[in-house]
Amino acid sequence: MKFVNPGLLFLVALVPLAGVFWVFLRARAESRLSALAAPALQGRLLPAAPKVFLAQAILLLAGMSLMAFAAARPQWGHSNQVVKTRSRNVVVALDVSRSMLAADVRPNRLERAKADIADLIDSLEGDRCALVAFRQKGVLLCPLTTDHAFLRSALESATPESAPRGETDLGAAIRAALDALDVTADDHNAIILISDGGDLRGNALDGARQAAQRGVPIFTVGLGDPKHDATIPGLAGAGVQQFKGAPVKTRLEEKALVEIAKASKGRYVPLATAGTAETTLGAIYRRFLCAVAAKEQAEEEELRATERFGLFLVPGLALVLVAAFLSRGRFAGRLERKAS
Repeated sequence: MKFVNPGLLFLVALVPLAGVFWVFLRARAESRLSALAAPALQGRLLPAAPKVFLAQAILLLAGMSLMAFAAARPQWGHSNQVVKTRSRNVVVALDVSRSMLAADVRPNRLERAKADIADLIDSLEGDRCALVAFRQKGVLLCPLTTDHAFLRSALESATPESAPRGETDLGAAIRAALDALDVTADDHNAIILISDGGDLRGNALDGARQAAQRGVPIFTVGLGDPKHDATIPGLAGAGVQQFKGAPVKTRLEEKALVEIAKASKGRYVPLATAGTAETTLGAIYRRFLCAVAAKEQAEEEELRATERFGLFLVPGLALVLVAAFLSRGRFAGRLERKAS
């Protein structure tokens, strides 16, 4: 047998002292009554008859001893128990640069990404999720939350205007995602970075190494066609974006995404150009991140001592209640005094 709170066992030793003090008070009351009242009235003026007092004292002291013993939380025997781990925190970093408007993925890269993130939200269950939109800088659109309605609202409002204009910086996106995570729970954190891979600043690996130092894996998701160029819609939404009289073209650049995933001990997952059940973010989340979470949950399953405080607490309370019912009470005492 062992105790969770062994320091509370001193309460058990205090119970006999309380009993001695109670007997002392009873003896003093009897001594004072013998000098003030006739012997026939002393029994009525005392709180209880001697036999009742003795039974009440034994019941109350026994009940208090059992309750004090229960407070120390005794344990014996063992059983398999699974300790619930903290929920996983996931930050989705979404590329909202204008290249994400290319239509090599239907209806375009950005809308496909938003649809897949919505599918991811359905797979979160109790996990918390945050949303970061990035171009030149990363902007936190939604902090870590389990409020899926608020998260969906932030997702629907994501456009190329959600982040400052400029050259796409995957490193800034990673830093913004890391800032959104709880440092004290890095063993339960992860980042999903969704982009067409156009890193024009070239400092993404520094952010990936920083994530690796904190133990936060980055799962990179590539959107677009890596083999064929695609045009970008014009600023007014019509025509094709031009640069020096030539149409601006883009394709999925996987190299940076692969290197980020490798440096952070994550994984690179290219989404197919046509959506299938196997290539949605929800499927990716269930396949990779949930597998890691399940492993952590299994590691918390262990043989633990079984708590037995209830075996002492319940009878202790019962004995105290029985002792209380044996008491005359103030109302009954007043009636007897008036009658006498």
